[in-house]
Amino acid sequence: MFKLFLLTFIPIFVAIDAIGTIPIFLVFTSNLDRKVVKSVIIKSILVSFVICFVFIFIGKYILDFLNITISDFTIAGGVLLFILSIKSLSETKEESYKYDEGFSIVPLATPLIVGPALLTTLLILELRYSIILIVLSTILNLIIAGFLFLYANSLIKIFGEHGIRGLAKISSLFLASIGVMFVRVGIKEIFF
Repeated sequence: MFKLFLLTFIPIFVAIDAIGTIPIFLVFTSNLDRKVVKSVIIKSILVSFVICFVFIFIGKYILDFLNITISDFTIAGGVLLFILSIKSLSETKEESYKYDEGFSIVPLATPLIVGPALLTTLLILELRYSIILIVLSTILNLIIAGFLFLYANSLIKIFGEHGIRGLAKISSLFLASIGVMFVRVGIKEIFF
């Protein structure tokens, strides 16, 4: 059971990429009061969970309606994850951002926390594993993301900005590997 939990937890953790989001989060929130930052984090995590929860429960029906097989989606999802990870690995600098009231929803909740990588991962996992495991893994990962954002300044002090960027790049490499694995599994299902 623990192995199955890890098989859902790790891809979701990598797809959320909270560590890679920390530099952007700090750019938006560095001048805000601690209370406001907490409010932003709570709101973004709640919105992220609602998006994930809805997607977990209707994603399969969307596939059925569009007559897309599990193998089709697995291969397409793997390719998308691979492309997103390559894009992340090749990024060299942040854009200039300004905080506004909607930041906790857009861009923090979506697309930074719940982006194409996470939605694709959730759909693929939902086709292979128990909904309960996926929901638990999603909840735990969103809580971890919230704590990472809450203590982002401390993490920057510990690892340094370059260290955080390095961890984000390693996370992107794992995302690429998961994408390749999804493609391999999808092709295997079609031919075997």
